[in-house]
Amino acid sequence: MAKTIGAATWAGLHREAVAAMGRAYVPYSRYPVGAAALVDDGRVVTGCNVENAAYGVALCAECGLVSELVNSGGGRLVAFACVNAHGDAISPCGRCRQLLMEHGGPDLQLAMPGGTMTMQEVLPGAFGTGDLDQVRDDIQEDM
Repeated sequence: MAKTIGAATWAGLHREAVAAMGRAYVPYSRYPVGAAALVDDGRVVTGCNVENAAYGVALCAECGLVSELVNSGGGRLVAFACVNAHGDAISPCGRCRQLLMEHGGPDLQLAMPGGTMTMQEVLPGAFGTGDLDQVRDDIQEDM
């Protein structure tokens, strides 16, 4: 069961996401994105998108956020907010949803354009570590 996240926490995450958006490096798309998330130990981690002239190697804000999560001690994400240049809530792309599922799980709460949703609602039937473990175990038995 997902923990209830209070309005003050959501407002704080929104402020942190807007601040991170202000640090985005977006000379090509001119579409800055900032993200902020609450970790299960109370830390807040942030990220912004970082573009590159070789477009395919650009980093999403969510990638930067997860990198900061891992680099600052790990843990599980419990609440996540992502904003555009206007400070509006935006939805993570499919790739980033998978990344957030890995580090937050099905109960991770996201501030989506239409309101708060859990990761399970945003990415039902997600591929995860259990899928990998099952195949590894099956292959190990066959060896």
